[in-house]
Amino acid sequence: QVQLVESGGGLVQAGGSLRLSCAASGRTFSSYVMGWFRQAPGKEREFVATIKTSTGSTYYADVVKGRFTMSRDNAKNTVYLQMNSLKPEDTAVYYCAAKSAGYSVYETRPVKYDYWGQGTQVTVSS
Repeated sequence: QVQLVESGGGLVQAGGSLRLSCAASGRTFSSYVMGWFRQAPGKEREFVATIKTSTGSTYYADVVKGRFTMSRDNAKNTVYLQMNSLKPEDTAVYYCAAKSAGYSVYETRPVKYDYWGQGTQVTVSS
């Protein structure tokens, strides 16, 4: 069974940076589309970013574009989310997700993803 494990969350002040990591195991990493989603208290899980591991193509939610960057290290079966210029409204539990290649990086619907990590808390203080 594919497992996804997130790490790197924490507490930062507004304007600061964090880098989240998601380590995958159980299936050929290079054949996946990987996504980051986040969920704040009382809100629905929302799309943040995606990457196609075979090509490195990325797609970002408008609200994070220009501040967040997604990347991958296929040799380590790991994807990253570099978060800069963090804002209090970025506070959420961040989840890593994966689906088999065959869909585009423009897939923003959580239901389309096959595997999920348990999440890592990101808190941005004002």
